[in-house]
Amino acid sequence: MKKMFIAIVVLAIIFVGMIIYKNTMVGTKNNISIEEVQKIEEYIEKIYMWKEVTGEALPDFEDINNANDLWTWEAVKQNLEKYTITYDEIQQKAKEIFGNNFTKQFPIGGNETIIYNSETGEYYATGMGLDEEEDTFFIKNIEKNKEGYVVEIVEYLEDYSEENSVIIRNLQEEEIGRVSISDSETKMQEIVKNNIERFSKKKVYLKTEENNLVVQNVEK
Repeated sequence: MKKMFIAIVVLAIIFVGMIIYKNTMVGTKNNISIEEVQKIEEYIEKIYMWKEVTGEALPDFEDINNANDLWTWEAVKQNLEKYTITYDEIQQKAKEIFGNNFTKQFPIGGNETIIYNSETGEYYATGMGLDEEEDTFFIKNIEKNKEGYVVEIVEYLEDYSEENSVIIRNLQEEEIGRVSISDSETKMQEIVKNNIERFSKKKVYLKTEENNLVVQNVEK
C-alpha cells in the first residue's frame, strides 16, 4: 500500500511538471525552478496579443514607454477584471502589468480599444475582430540574471480555418505542417520544434519588481 501511495505521488509530480512545461522546450544556463518557468510563462501570456489587432503579438521595443500604443492598451484591456472602468483603474492596471518605470498616460478621450463615454465619465472595453489564427509561442530558453530573466520565445500560428485540421504556420503565413483537430498542443509544438529555423524568435527581458515580473524590452 505504501509503495502504491509513493507511485501515485511520483506520477502526480510528473503530471504537474508536464502541464507547466507544455509551452516550453526550455534549455537553461542557470538553475531555474518549475515555479519560475510557470511564472514567466503566465506573465508573457498576459502581454502576448494578436497580430491582426496590434500588428504584432509582441512588438519589439527598447523601453516600455516607447512600445506600440495599440498593443500597450490592448494588453491592459485584456487583463482588466471588468469591462466598465475608470481612468485611474486603467492607469493602475498598466502599472501592475508594466511596472514602476511605465509613465505612458492613457488618452483622456479613450481610443479604439477602450472607449470613453462622456455621459457617464467611464471607459468601456470593446471587443476586437479576430481571425481564425491563434497567435502563440513557447519558451525555448531562459537565462537568469541579477535583474530577472532573458527569455527566448519561438512564435507561431495555429490556423483553425479548416474543419478537421489545424495548420501550423510561421509568422510569414507559410504552412509548415498540419495536425488533426483532435491532436494535442504537444503534437503541434513538435512540428515547430522539428522546423525551428523556419520560425521567428524573440528575446523578452523581464525584471523582478516587488516579487512580480515586468517586461523591460523585447528584441529579435
